[in-house]
Amino acid sequence: MALYATVMDTITFYTGLSPAAFFTILALMFVVYKTVCSMFVDPEHYDDDKKPITAANDFTSPPAIREPVQLGDVTADELKAYDGSDPSKPLLMAIKGQIYDVSPSRMFYGPGGPYAMFAGRDASRALALLSFDPKDLNGNIEGLGESELEVLQDWEYKFMEKYPKVGQLVSERTVKQTGNGDKVQETQNQEGDAHEHTE
Repeated sequence: MALYATVMDTITFYTGLSPAAFFTILALMFVVYKTVCSMFVDPEHYDDDKKPITAANDFTSPPAIREPVQLGDVTADELKAYDGSDPSKPLLMAIKGQIYDVSPSRMFYGPGGPYAMFAGRDASRALALLSFDPKDLNGNIEGLGESELEVLQDWEYKFMEKYPKVGQLVSERTVKQTGNGDKVQETQNQEGDAHEHTE
């Protein structure tokens, strides 16, 4: 009993703590030490701890990135089908009438992403104005100032560098029958130029 009293008095004398506080701190230090040590692997056992990573162990495996599909001329209504709601389709968005495959950035432009509202549409006006307002989610750049057009140009350069161009927006698509029975598909792009495609 004398040894116990001597140890308790010594702890109080040297640390200034009560024995209960001293042993609580000592226990916490031991827990922290064990936790930190468990974060590192002993070099001798490094190869032993390697485990093959399988799809079952990977909880958030991203969807496989596929080659971009060239769509050619697409109307605004057709572009809406590529807004990310169907995971089997690529994720597309347009700037100044040019359509880009933004599928590699699905975490940003896909459903639930911070820029999901831009997918499946021409977001030129919203990007130029740096706006998330739904009324600005269109390709109309009329009335924009010089600084806003520069912002839009910067966005376009970024998209040209990062994402593949897969098509262009056309304002309408019509099919005409020629005199010899051939069907001719005519599209009119955003600038009003007409193009014919024989089927």
